[in-house]
Amino acid sequence: MVIDVQNGVVDYAKNRNEIVGRIKVLVDNAREANLDVIWVQHSEDDMQLESDLWQIVPELKPAKGERIVHKLWRSSFEETDLEDILEELKVDHLIVSGAQSNYCVRHTIHAAIERGLDVTLVADAHTTLDESWKGELIPAEMIIAELNRGFDGYELPDSEVVVTTAEELRF
Repeated sequence: MVIDVQNGVVDYAKNRNEIVGRIKVLVDNAREANLDVIWVQHSEDDMQLESDLWQIVPELKPAKGERIVHKLWRSSFEETDLEDILEELKVDHLIVSGAQSNYCVRHTIHAAIERGLDVTLVADAHTTLDESWKGELIPAEMIIAELNRGFDGYELPDSEVVVTTAEELRF
């Protein structure tokens, strides 16, 4: 699953080119292993459907037949057809990459495990921007590291999250 790797989301994200390049390799490997690749595209007032900002970055292109989920909320499950797609494809385990770590990636993973799906978060294949909170700057590196740490080994009765690097990931 590739979440929100769109021009308007990742253009100024931490290590943008490195992360996009790593996601490209993951997508290529998934396709080679005959795994379904699901793309997620977010839209909002600042990122209107079909606008340049809304487009998936030029380095990544969904292949013919790959599913694209359009969303309005942080969770890729909220008011989308993602659950139907996963059921149709018989998917019970998501491998997650994308942006933004502290928003759409986080909320999608929580929604997935609450639905009984296992998740692998690729620790070095998601990104975000530096954030300001209550007058303090929180560097993107800290946000990414916190997400990886917080999800590592996270379990619910019917699901779990595994955090691994792209290099360690086996399809």
